[in-house]
Amino acid sequence: MRHFGHISAAARAGLFHRQPCVFDAASPASLLSVALGATLYSPATRPHLADDILKQVARGVVSMVLCLEDSIGDGDVEAAEANLVHQLTDLAARDAERPLLFVRVRDAAQITDLTRRLGPAVRLLSGFVLPKFTEKHGTPFLEALAEAEADPATADALAGRPLYAMPVLESPELLHLESRVDTLAGIARSVTAHRDRVLALRLGVTDFCSAYGLRRSPDMTAYDVQIVAHVIADVVNVLGRADGNGFTITGPVWEYFRLQERMFKPMLRRSPFMEGRADELRTALIEHDLDGLLREIELDRANGLLGKTCIHPSHVQPVHALSVVSHEEYSDAQDILHPGRNGGGVMRSAYTNKMNEVKPHRAWAERTLRRAEVFGVAKSDVGFVDLLAAGLAVP
Repeated sequence: MRHFGHISAAARAGLFHRQPCVFDAASPASLLSVALGATLYSPATRPHLADDILKQVARGVVSMVLCLEDSIGDGDVEAAEANLVHQLTDLAARDAERPLLFVRVRDAAQITDLTRRLGPAVRLLSGFVLPKFTEKHGTPFLEALAEAEADPATADALAGRPLYAMPVLESPELLHLESRVDTLAGIARSVTAHRDRVLALRLGVTDFCSAYGLRRSPDMTAYDVQIVAHVIADVVNVLGRADGNGFTITGPVWEYFRLQERMFKPMLRRSPFMEGRADELRTALIEHDLDGLLREIELDRANGLLGKTCIHPSHVQPVHALSVVSHEEYSDAQDILHPGRNGGGVMRSAYTNKMNEVKPHRAWAERTLRRAEVFGVAKSDVGFVDLLAAGLAVP
């Protein structure tokens, strides 16, 4: 699979200076953690889940979470588990491209139970999403994951691939000021001890808001809710460092996908959308409250987050379009990492609009080139609007 692989090769050639790479579930974790992109969540109760998965692949989705936790009722868990096993067994029998698939469980015992029940179909899974992760609560999940992977039948079906963990950071202990430092330190100990298994850390901002009876409107990003913004900053501070010890941390969910009554002006300027169809695209984004999503994606990246939890297919292409590295970013990163400049120094950018300083900007440049490998580099005359329009053009 590849990002923008759902559009034609000719269309990609017209958009990309450097095309997105091809990857699969057996690719290195360092690549997969960046490649997650817009991770689409789906309740495991959906009666045509296998068909839904293939439909989303055809629309550009490369990672999905099949949820057995908050998205379904407490009384539906048993039926959801049975449906999940049935649907994945059906999907395993089909000769079709599949996304990276993860299961969000409620308790650790579900991991070993589901891997046994799936049998050979477990090969479709890339791992599990672990809810409300803390050092104390998360350890049984990680132990269950290791136990499941060690099962000979599961190991044979996986053919040497690991089952990854994606812990969700959403517990009240992490949110509350008096317990945050200790909770973060415990999480850091736990995920560091299992570094080879932890693919990415996910932020549960809805749960953060719930602890205080809050819910942000479509006019607000997560960063406008200060109590949430402070937690995100602290999580990145401890767990997202660029010194080789950090983890990929994904952006929070955007809850809205239908027209809401507006209090504030739209957040999208008209000029980038030019005229004609692009202006219609701008109108459609605003009508579906996606201008707020676009703003939040930009703030995610500015604050050290990569990828995003998504609960609606309309959110996927905006995330991916804004993840593509611009030609200017790529040019800057290449200049900073040029072998002749490793000793340090400062230079004017090739676009003659900024200073590139080799030592302070090196970590940024390395991160940018990792993103460029997975999402590609746009041509110099191609912008976000072109990428979004191309991604959305496929029905």
